[in-house]
Amino acid sequence: MTFVQIGAGNIGRSFIGPLFARAGYEVVFVDVDPVLLAALNERRAYTVEVRDRHPETLHITGVRAVDGRDVDSVAEELATCRYAATAVGPKALPHTFPALAQGLLQREERGAGPLDVILAENLRDAARAVREGVRPLGPAGLPLEERLGLAETSIGKMVPIMSAEDRARDPLLVYAEAYNTLICDRRAFLTGVPDVPGIDAKDNMRAYVDRKAFIHNLGHALCAYLGHLEAPELVYTWEAVEHPRVGAATSAGMWESGRALIAAYPEEFTEGSQAAHIEDLLRRFANKALGDTIYRVGRDLARKLGPEDRVIGALRFDRAHGTPAPVTTLCAAAGMLFRAADERGEPFEPDARFAEEVYAQGPDHVLRAVCGLVPGDGIYETVHAAHEAILEARAGGRSVLPADL
Repeated sequence: MTFVQIGAGNIGRSFIGPLFARAGYEVVFVDVDPVLLAALNERRAYTVEVRDRHPETLHITGVRAVDGRDVDSVAEELATCRYAATAVGPKALPHTFPALAQGLLQREERGAGPLDVILAENLRDAARAVREGVRPLGPAGLPLEERLGLAETSIGKMVPIMSAEDRARDPLLVYAEAYNTLICDRRAFLTGVPDVPGIDAKDNMRAYVDRKAFIHNLGHALCAYLGHLEAPELVYTWEAVEHPRVGAATSAGMWESGRALIAAYPEEFTEGSQAAHIEDLLRRFANKALGDTIYRVGRDLARKLGPEDRVIGALRFDRAHGTPAPVTTLCAAAGMLFRAADERGEPFEPDARFAEEVYAQGPDHVLRAVCGLVPGDGIYETVHAAHEAILEARAGGRSVLPADL
């Protein structure tokens, strides 16, 4: 059995690929990095270092690679595989469409049956985006809904940034936490959910996509933006969680979304299940062995402060379900002022441009152009007021985090 993993980056190599490899599949990685491609085809194996309370070294075997720029070769793999997955990121996802369309056509010609693709992307409505992108590239009349299953996921695996020295030592080595559960949409599979340990198929996938965005991803933003605001010297997420004020604020902000999610999906979530989920996430954020950084979980401001993403999206969600969200509001304002740097003291390049070009035009411009907010919608005003409160507190040398959490 063959499994095609499009994207041999951190999630592909540390999470999705190993799940299928350990279940007996030959894993074919598709990527465009010549160093990764050469190393995978030379070794046919690689190492995942699990950095957690119980460290472990995983040797992943039975793998090979195909150049993603060779559409014919990728299509051939897709025409003959059992399952496939993508883990390339929203910007690169459209580059997968030609091979998917060609692979479907070849499957049709060979009578190979439908293709189920797991979308390991942090992208809302990823299935719709892929289907709309593939449809015009395929033959007219191909019943795409009957030939291409697109299973959205909730990717909870945390993978820290590898240092330049580690990458130079072994380009295939990847670090990861122990968490190994792939939540995916049961109803999207046309050929059945893969019999692979670690896959947790759900019927109400929207609930778990929202939970990932508005508790897990928001929790990272809270750690990063409030941590950098309160104590700019902090480097790691575990330091933020252990900080008495930042840790308490992070938990409180996650619970704002937690309560909204219970209101939105009472058949899926309860106070007890949300408490267990938030406590587990805080424990994982506090994993010192993983070495995850505030810089990593906070960088890419233009995306993470976007209208539907983890912070502004959470504020919209909370308001829609009648949940007050003062800590998340503060997080949105603090995000505008996030200026963390990597281990070399360098900012993320798009964030440097954000600071120099976007934020330089003032918070009103950020709220409109980046956050997609408009005066009079309520959220605009509360985030703007929180931004002003932060500036005043900074000028007076005071903490802006609530003291009563």
